[in-house]
Amino acid sequence: MNDVTPRMDAIGVSSSDLTASLAFYRLLGLTFPAGAEELPHVEAELAGGIRLMFDPDPSGDDRGSGRVSLAFLCGDAAGVDATYEKLTAVGHQCVMKPWDAEWGQRYCVMRDPDGNQVDLFAPLTPAA
Repeated sequence: MNDVTPRMDAIGVSSSDLTASLAFYRLLGLTFPAGAEELPHVEAELAGGIRLMFDPDPSGDDRGSGRVSLAFLCGDAAGVDATYEKLTAVGHQCVMKPWDAEWGQRYCVMRDPDGNQVDLFAPLTPAA
């Protein structure tokens, strides 16, 4: 079993109006690249290295779940699998079992008890 403790890495927000959301957070001092309103995914690094991520959701529909997601870096691919096993073993809901994503990460999606999305991830190859 992998002993790497997952580390909070990012908070994701599903935005029904990305332009308005980015304008709001810019007023709070966050920096986004020019033209970010047209991108399919936008991030700002917060103090301490945590990322605040925005993804547009034009439907405005929360699909019965939270509109915030938390992302935990699990060290390595085996850490994603071990964390998934630990959570499902005690009955927590899995949305997507661990898989090797095309963007180069081992990825898994869970739900917390309030319905918020919790992503577990790690790079497929160790950093050089």
